[in-house]
Amino acid sequence: MITNELVSVITPAYNSGFYLADAIRSVLAQSYSNWEMLIVDDYSADNTADVARSFTDSRIRYLRNEQNRGSAFSRNRALQEAQGRYIAFLDADDMWLPDKLEKQLAYMQSAGCAFCYSNYSIINQAGKHIGKDIICPNSMTYSAYLKDTAIGCLTVVIDRKLTGDFRFPSIRTSQDMALWLSLLKQGYEARNQGDVTAYYRVFSGSSTSNKLRAATDVWRVYRNIEHLSLPYAIYCFCGYAYHAIKKRL
Repeated sequence: MITNELVSVITPAYNSGFYLADAIRSVLAQSYSNWEMLIVDDYSADNTADVARSFTDSRIRYLRNEQNRGSAFSRNRALQEAQGRYIAFLDADDMWLPDKLEKQLAYMQSAGCAFCYSNYSIINQAGKHIGKDIICPNSMTYSAYLKDTAIGCLTVVIDRKLTGDFRFPSIRTSQDMALWLSLLKQGYEARNQGDVTAYYRVFSGSSTSNKLRAATDVWRVYRNIEHLSLPYAIYCFCGYAYHAIKKRL
C-alpha cells in the first residue's frame, strides 16, 4: 500500500498558454490525488496566466516572476514553496499518463528509492503520438549518466526525506542534467520504474543549430560544473553523442 505522502509537482511556464492546459489536466487526472502543482510563470507575454488561473482546483498554485529569469530560477522558486515530501517535474508543454504518480510512488516506497525516473513517449505539437517510446536504462549512476543523459525530467520523482533539500544550479540551460549529476555524485542511484508514464512534446522545426546548442550545453556542464578533465570530458562526450544519435534513429 502506498503511504499517502504529498507530492509537489514543479511546472515552470514561459509563453506556454497553448499547451499548459493539457499539462494541468494530466495532473488533475492522476489516480494518486495527494499532490500540489506549483506553476511558476516566468514573465510570459501570452495568456499563460489566464490558462493557469482558469483552473480552480485548490491544489494548483500559480506564481509569477517579476521578470524573465529562466527555468532554473522558476523551478527553484517552486522548490522553496513546495510542501511535499516527493518532488515531481512536469514542463508546461508535456503531459503525464493517469497512473504516473501512483506507479512511481509504489515503486519508490517498496524499493526504498530516493531518485526515480521512467520511460516516456514522444508526441508532436498537436499531441499525437508519433510512434516512438524512449526506453531508458534500468538504473543510472554518476559515471553512467555522464555518458548517457537518458533521464527525462518530466518523469523524475525525488524523495526529499531521503535526499534532503536541493536546488537547481543557476544556469540557463541543462540545469536538470547538472542537478541529476549532483544527486548521483552524492551516491544516490537513480532507478527506472519501468513503464511509460509520460508524453514528451517535440516541435517541428527543431533545427541542427538547436542540437548543436544542446551538445554545447552538455560540454559546459562537463567542464564548468563538473570540472572534468579534458580527456575524460571528451570520453564522456563521445558516449553522450552515441546515445543521442541512437535515440533519434
